Parts: sequence; C-alpha cells; structure tokens
Amino acid sequence: MPTTVFDQFTRRTADVADQLTTLGIPLTALAPPPTDADPTDPWASSYAVPIDRSTLAWGTAVQMLADHHDTGIDRQVLATDALLRELGVRGLAQLHTDLHQGAPIDYRFTRCPYCSGIGEDPTRPDCQDVGCAPWHEFDGHEHLCPVCHGDDYQPQWFAEEHMTELEELLADAIEEDEERASLRCRIRTLLRRRTART
Repeated sequence: MPTTVFDQFTRRTADVADQLTTLGIPLTALAPPPTDADPTDPWASSYAVPIDRSTLAWGTAVQMLADHHDTGIDRQVLATDALLRELGVRGLAQLHTDLHQGAPIDYRFTRCPYCSGIGEDPTRPDCQDVGCAPWHEFDGHEHLCPVCHGDDYQPQWFAEEHMTELEELLADAIEEDEERASLRCRIRTLLRRRTART
C-alpha cells in the first residue's frame, strides 16, 4: 500500500493518542460542572470549551513543548490545553516564535511544525469549514497551512537566491565606494592645490 505525505500526520496523532492512553490521560478535556468537580483529578479542566487532545494541532503543540522543555508529554498537557483553548491552531505559530526567544520564524528556511513544510492545511478541511467564498467550493483549491501560511519550504533554493541578492548588494556597495573614493581623491587634490596657492 503506497504511503502519502499525509500519512505522517496520522502517525503523529496516533503516537500522541497512544502515549496519552498509556499514561491514563483522557483524550478530551471536558469542563465538569462546578458541583461535580473532582478536586483530586489533575486532568480535569475548569473551562467550558472542551479540548480534543487527539487532534493534529494538539499533538504538534504538546510535542513541541515536551521537546523544548525536555520532559514527557504528561508534563505539558495543561499548557497545551491552555494554548489551543486561547489561540487555536494559530497558537502553534506563536508557540514556535516563543520557543525561539521571540524571533520571527521564516518558514522558507525552517520546516513548519504543523504541516511539515508542505504549505497546505494537513487536516484537509473543506471550503465550508474554512469559510471560503461560495464560488471557490468547486475549484479544488488547496487551503493554506494556518501556521506557515503556505510558505514554500525550500531552504537550499532560497539560500542560493538570498546569496545571489547579497552578492549583488555587495558589488553595488563596492562600486559605489570606489566612486566615492575617486571623488574624495579629486576633492583632496583640489583642496591641496588651493591651499598651496594661498
């Protein structure tokens, strides 16, 4: 059976779900009614919005946090719940920036943690889910990744292009400096002649 690039997302989600199940952590964080809240349940959520911990976005976020803090995913469950509850999938881009000390991420050179650099939404939503205009529903168009916004991950090509631009800028600066140097030399010569006459 041939595998596609999208199979990696299914495997990633399944791996995280298996780890949560093994650890006894529920795959959905539901808000218990205040009267039935069990204060001894560390995985209970006090928010009204349920969090599905079996989604690709949740699995990606918990793995990013666990890798960054060098901990197991069980230590990052509540932080991941909070992130996705507050910011949703776009919170992954903010998390990625935060994990890099606030530096902007250029997804042309850095592989997107959500779509792995393919540039389109790995969950393959339909136009109704995304909110596309009605005339686009039958286009068969792709929906861009909400994290990298479809940036084309090709570091080798972009690096060569970037180096070419830098070389052109350097050559222009050297040429401009040589022109200025010859102008400075002429001015210096003229000033010497004037001071010699006086």
